[in-house]
Amino acid sequence: MLDPLRRRWFLVSLLIIIPGGLWLGSVLSSAQFGRLEASIPPPTTSLLVALILFLMSVTLDNRRLRASLARPGPVCWATLVTFGLLPLAAWPLSRLQLTADFQVGLAIAACVPCTMAAASVWTRKAQGNDAVSLLVTLLTNGGCFLVTPLWLQFLLPSAGGGETSIQLDTAYLMKKLMISALLPILAGQVCRTSAMCAAFADRHKVPLGVVAQSCILVIVCWESIKAGPNLQEGGGGLRVAAVALVWGSCIGLHLAAMLAAWWGARAIGFAWDDRVAIAFASSQKTLPIGVYIASGFSDQNAALAVLPMLMYHASQLFIDTAVADRLVAARPVERAAD
Repeated sequence: MLDPLRRRWFLVSLLIIIPGGLWLGSVLSSAQFGRLEASIPPPTTSLLVALILFLMSVTLDNRRLRASLARPGPVCWATLVTFGLLPLAAWPLSRLQLTADFQVGLAIAACVPCTMAAASVWTRKAQGNDAVSLLVTLLTNGGCFLVTPLWLQFLLPSAGGGETSIQLDTAYLMKKLMISALLPILAGQVCRTSAMCAAFADRHKVPLGVVAQSCILVIVCWESIKAGPNLQEGGGGLRVAAVALVWGSCIGLHLAAMLAAWWGARAIGFAWDDRVAIAFASSQKTLPIGVYIASGFSDQNAALAVLPMLMYHASQLFIDTAVADRLVAARPVERAAD
């Protein structure tokens, strides 16, 4: 009985930390919250994100990338879906959200890059070509410092419409992502050029991953605490309706991206293994960068902007587990059809 909990410890921790942090933030007095906030150095979140992405990058084995570079079609299609079609689909959905927090949060969830590790894990689970998912991971995470701020510049004026004005300093966000995302990812891959470092990272991949995920939980906990006071505002009925709508939007975006990627790849004529990788890499979104960006809007009447990113991430873990099992079962039929 404990084995499934051990395998899903990160998701279980999220389910405990998020409501716990929200509750703690809602019961703290202003003075108590102020003392807590003052005890945490301002660059803590940036440093944790940089550490997370470095650890995830240094454990990514890039030796299989050459085959994907020789046939870049699947990688290009997956990148187009995750950085093009998915944010575009989020544009009208963001306008439907009932609170500014969720409008902004949904836009952020749609614009961040592919997951650093999960896409390749689920691709291998479904017996797909993980070289494709790995290259999509490196390409989108390396380019997010440029693409994500530009998309947000387009989406946020609509997302922050109404009485709430959301301001985005695009150049500043690019600089932040370059320092906290691009440089750590590059540093991790540079470290892998050393045989000793690569061997160490491969031997200790699981504990390094646990450290990275634990750092994510620390960030999520703090952002949940900061968002807690906002739960006291507004009516309970509105909150329930708003949460239901944004969560349904997250699930809808994820499934729409996966289906568009799969059907498009099939129409183009990509192999089954590549289609599996494209489906996961184009629809999954990374949590650390999404939470990091959302934390920058906590002082603009959008303290709950982090929640859609958490909803998207948790939903994709459940959905993609079922999808991977279904793809494994359907594989012989599909290969015969090919």
